[in-house]
Amino acid sequence: MQRTKTYMARPDEIEPKWWLVDAGDKVVGRLASDLAMVLMGKHRPTYTPHIDNGDYVVVINADKVVFTGNKWQKKKYAWYTGYPRQRTETAAKRFERKPELILREAVRRMLPKNKLAFKTLSKLKIYAGTEHPHQAQLPEPKELGIKD
Repeated sequence: MQRTKTYMARPDEIEPKWWLVDAGDKVVGRLASDLAMVLMGKHRPTYTPHIDNGDYVVVINADKVVFTGNKWQKKKYAWYTGYPRQRTETAAKRFERKPELILREAVRRMLPKNKLAFKTLSKLKIYAGTEHPHQAQLPEPKELGIKD
């Protein structure tokens, strides 16, 4: 009787790819969940949870993402500054100040909460306009965040 063996990927076997995603007119939550899956490597059949086998993702047009419903006014981002109170701001204020942060925070919160997530998040490159400095890596276009 043969025993089946579970395949575990090794870091030297993994060849990361570069993807280019256009975030124009995409819903933040749907796009962020798809980005998290690609960054973790769950789109590959060789996914291994304890190995960083995800791909690099370059997101352009992050200043054109949308929220559904009334989230521009109702959604609040809070952080602690070290002083005795929390700072809060609405999604609309944060979008005016730094539109890339909205998408980065959404993806960060969908990643696992461990040390590997910090390394995984560094593979995400987000830009507000259409220009990006990663032309030399030849990123292939990929359609993410579409409703099935």
